[in-house]
Amino acid sequence: MDADMNIYPRRGYGMDHDRYDWQMLIHRPTPAWPGGKQLALWVNVNLQFFPMNPASKTRLPGSMTMPYPDLRHFTLRDYGNRVGIYRLLEAFERHGVKPTVAMSARLAERYPYLLERVLKRGDELIAHGWDMDSPHVAPLAPDAEAELVRRSLARLRALSGQRVRGWLSPGRLETAATPDLIAAEGIEYFCDWVNDDMPYRFRTDAGPLWAMPLSNELDDRFILMDNLHSAESYMEQVMDACDLLLDEARTSGGGRILALSVHPWMLGQPHRIGYFERALAYIMAQPGVWSASAGEIADAYAAAIDTGSNGSV
Repeated sequence: MDADMNIYPRRGYGMDHDRYDWQMLIHRPTPAWPGGKQLALWVNVNLQFFPMNPASKTRLPGSMTMPYPDLRHFTLRDYGNRVGIYRLLEAFERHGVKPTVAMSARLAERYPYLLERVLKRGDELIAHGWDMDSPHVAPLAPDAEAELVRRSLARLRALSGQRVRGWLSPGRLETAATPDLIAAEGIEYFCDWVNDDMPYRFRTDAGPLWAMPLSNELDDRFILMDNLHSAESYMEQVMDACDLLLDEARTSGGGRILALSVHPWMLGQPHRIGYFERALAYIMAQPGVWSASAGEIADAYAAAIDTGSNGSV
C-alpha cells in the first residue's frame, strides 16, 4: 500500500466529523429521571400527509407505490388520521401515557379538527417537515431546503400556537445542512440520528442541538412492514426492550429512554391495537417508569448534565 494511504487529516479516536464528541454510553453520565425514575417512556406518534401523486424521485417509507391514483395505499394512510389515531389516543388515556406528536405541516392544514384534538389534550407537537413527498435529500440545494424548513415550521407554529422545539425529518432523511438549518429556525432537539440510547449534544453552524434517540428498531412500521413480524412479536420486542433498559438503568444507577415510534395507520388497526395496549399496560406497570414528552425528557437530561448531577434530576 502506498504510504500516502495512511495520511488522513482527521485520523483520531472516534468519529471523522465535529458534529459531536464521540464517547461510549458507559462513559457518559446517565442521570435518573424526575422522582428518581429509571426509564423514560417516549411514545412518538407520527401524523403524516402522503400525497396521492408524489412528485419526488425519493419515495419515503409509506409513500405511494402503485400508478396514480394509488387509492389503496392513500386511503390506508388516511385511515390512520380518520380512525386509527383515535384508538391510539384512547389507549394513551387508559394507560396514563403522555405521547408526543410529530405532524406534517400540510396535515395540520388539511385536518384542523385533528390538530385541535391534539392541542386540547395538551400534547407536544414536533415538526415532521412539510409532507411525506418533501424529503431533505440531495440534490436539494441549501437555499431551497432552508425555505422548506422555514415554511414547514412557520406553518405548524402558526396553526398550533406552540413553540415547536423538536424536529423529525420525513423518512428520517437529512442533507448535510439539515441540522444547521433547523437550528437556525429555533429547533432545540431533533430525532433523526439513532446511534444512541440517551440524548447527546450535537453541533451546528447555528448553535447546539440535542440529538434525541428515537429508536428505528422499535418503529412499528419497521417491525411490522419491513421485517414482516406479527403484532404479537412487536409487543414482545417492546416488552423485552423495557425489561433490558430498566435493568441497565438500575445496574448503572442512572436512567434510560424507551422510545416508541408509532403510526396510526399501522397500530391503529383493530387487529393490532390490542397488542399495543398490552405493551403499554406492561410498561406502565413497571416501577420506575416516567411517561413524558420528548421536550420534557430533553429538558430533564440537559438540566441534569448542566448541573453535573449523577443522581435524580
